[in-house]
This record gives sequence, structure tokens and C-alpha cells, in this order.
Amino acid sequence: MPSSINPCPLTRTEIITSNFIANRTRMVELAAYLDRVERAASGEDRNRDFLIEALVSALAMLVDGKGNRTQRVLERLSDPTIEPLVSAAGMKGADGAYRPKSKEEKP
Repeated sequence: MPSSINPCPLTRTEIITSNFIANRTRMVELAAYLDRVERAASGEDRNRDFLIEALVSALAMLVDGKGNRTQRVLERLSDPTIEPLVSAAGMKGADGAYRPKSKEEKP
């Protein structure tokens, strides 16, 4: 692993043991969430599948062996465009993941 400019004052073992249970819990929650999505038989929300695709691809980044995970995950889930959506926004908040426009969709 590359060395950090500002190394953590804790040892690797201290970091692992102090945060393991909380992160284990997060993983189980994500697994349960993905299981519920898979079990949902309804096809009515298929246009929202980009959220799951974004989440799964971001999860893969956690174990791909490459560094800079935080930045890469945030970039994967963030909208890279700089123009405001204005009237194109379907709601007042963000989806939580970026959905690239397909060629069929009109801007």
C-alpha cells in the first residue's frame, strides 16, 4: 500500500479491532438490502436499476486492490456534469448515484 502523507496515529491492528464490528454490520446491512432488491418481483421500478448498478460497481471498488477507494467510490456515485438540471430534475433531492443519459433519452 502506498504510504500516506498524514499517517494515522493508530496502528493497523488498532484500526482493525476498533472498527471491525461497525463495518461488519454495514456489510450485513448492504447484503440484506441487495437480497431484498433481488427478491422484489415487481418490474415497475426497473428504471431505477441504475442505482443498484452504481452501488454494486462501487462495492467492487472496495476489493479491487487499487488504492484511493474513497475518491473512486465518490466519483462513481457522483454526477460529473457541471450544468444544473433545472427543469429536468424529477425531484428536489439527488438520487444518490449518477445516471448517464442514454442515446435514446432527450436532454
